[in-house]
Amino acid sequence: MALSNNDIMKKLRVAHKLRDEDIVKICSLVDFAVTKSELGAIFRNENHPKYMECGDQFLRNFLNGLVIHLRGPMPEKKKPVPKFNVNRGKEKS
Repeated sequence: MALSNNDIMKKLRVAHKLRDEDIVKICSLVDFAVTKSELGAIFRNENHPKYMECGDQFLRNFLNGLVIHLRGPMPEKKKPVPKFNVNRGKEKS
């Protein structure tokens, strides 16, 4: 039996002790807007009439936000400094 995206979200929520407000903030780190009512629909039982399936895009954005939340933003890559030869242009004797 495979885990659904909803099951993965539930397990991550419990493992990291996240509340709805925390999940909304985590999603906002990657500019993904989500409401508390949408979260409530995702965390409901499958048999509930207001149940909503968690899509791949939602889970992907949440995971990307969770990485930023836990590790911090990625540092900017430094451009390599061009190396130049000190002896360039001089003839060897």
